Amino acid sequence: MSGAPEADKPDEKRELLYCPNCAVQVSDPLTCGDCSAVICRRCGTPLEQPDELGMG
Repeated sequence: MSGAPEADKPDEKRELLYCPNCAVQVSDPLTCGDCSAVICRRCGTPLEQPDELGMG
């Protein structure tokens, strides 16, 4: 046994998501069961990747 559980080593890289309404990074988004949209748990706004934001 190596002693390190597999849960500590995720195989997939987590995407950074941002809520433009709450102005925060979201680490625990919800996924709509009907349309598979990724939305904010606080306000329900569709989340965006930081590189998609129209800042500047």
